[in-house]
Amino acid sequence: MIKKEEVYKIGLFNKPHGIHGELQFTFTDDIFDRVDCDYLVCLLDGIFVPFFIEEYRFRSDSTALVKLEGVDTAERARAFTNVEVYFPVKYAEEAGDGELSWNFFVGFRMEDTRHGLLGEVAEVDTATVNTLFVVEKDGEELLVPAQEEFIVGIDQRRKLITVELPEGLLNLEDLDADDTDCPV
Repeated sequence: MIKKEEVYKIGLFNKPHGIHGELQFTFTDDIFDRVDCDYLVCLLDGIFVPFFIEEYRFRSDSTALVKLEGVDTAERARAFTNVEVYFPVKYAEEAGDGELSWNFFVGFRMEDTRHGLLGEVAEVDTATVNTLFVVEKDGEELLVPAQEEFIVGIDQRRKLITVELPEGLLNLEDLDADDTDCPV
């Protein structure tokens, strides 16, 4: 059985394309094209299920048409409409430097060199020009810029990102006891 921590989300199957079982795939990470893994994992009824890829072709920089093994009709492909698509972490870890997308780090804990643990990366916000990590801790959200210059280290085994954020970038007075003298 595939566990949630063994995969990370890379996109969504939108709808069937044609009559031979092809699926329109909107992805946030093209890792499936950059590393040697011949399957994708779909979340079906709360269970992670692997499906081998017969073939795929890109339509744009964020969409592809994918043909899964055993999905040979439009009717069968319709069962995959709006299904979340995941990629195995073990294959993504084999990617070389610069080949991982920011989405790979969802589920990692984040700590700052001065402030300690900031929380867990819950999602990656790419809605604006500046990509942001959405970090959650105790029900609170923190937005941290996803920029390589702020990252001190990444420990994939421990799922930990260590950052050194510029002073004043985040409102962290709750984490610092010495910030009580700041004016409101």
